[in-house]
Amino acid sequence: MIQIHSVNGYMRLLTWRLGNILQLATQSFCRRFVDYKVDPCGRLRDQMEMAARTVPANIAEGSSRHQTSYETELRLLDVARASVSELEGDFLNWLMRHGASMWHTDDQRYTQVRNHQFNDAPTLTQNYLAEISEYLLAEYARFATLLRTDDSIHSACVIVVLCERVKQLLTAQINKRLGDFKNEGGFTEKMTQARLSTVKEKAEKDNAPQCPKCGAPMRLRTIKKGARQGETFWGCTDYPKCDGTKKK
Repeated sequence: MIQIHSVNGYMRLLTWRLGNILQLATQSFCRRFVDYKVDPCGRLRDQMEMAARTVPANIAEGSSRHQTSYETELRLLDVARASVSELEGDFLNWLMRHGASMWHTDDQRYTQVRNHQFNDAPTLTQNYLAEISEYLLAEYARFATLLRTDDSIHSACVIVVLCERVKQLLTAQINKRLGDFKNEGGFTEKMTQARLSTVKEKAEKDNAPQCPKCGAPMRLRTIKKGARQGETFWGCTDYPKCDGTKKK
């Protein structure tokens, strides 16, 4: 039986949780460094904060559609990943406009951020909104110790490393969903299977004849076109896999 369950499960996804940390870190960076002196029209700040916002927003929306549309979920996860790349580009530009470059991957500062451990998501109850917000605030406070500096170059590098982590996690999540789709099929396919299963069960209860080709129960069908339109006949419940028929 197909059932639609709660859509709050995305809150336990590491991608969504780190997406929120990334959004909070970007908002803090913009508040401290992207002022009217460097961004008189406010466009850069709006662009950076909007890109950061769309990361957890699209992960949440995409994962909420997981049960009914793999295609929509994958598209939205890909949008989230693209938003991370956009945001990362803004921070790289910030570094270059200040004459600085990104840390090398073997730099101790890079590895410190790369290896920062985030705690597991809490068990969520009916108070899940309070529980997840408390968790995110605590995790951001821990991560923010890497950002608490008046040096915008250092802060930008920290956030770029976080962008790299989120991109890699999203790529893995997208590949996992693609594998699930190949193995399990999509929502439409599952609906068809559920309908055929119900038809078979009803046919068995009604003592319908067995298909002469495969032995599956048959059900009454109606000819929709041609000279015999409107006539009924027995058709295999495994159609289109089996095209066995029998006169009524």
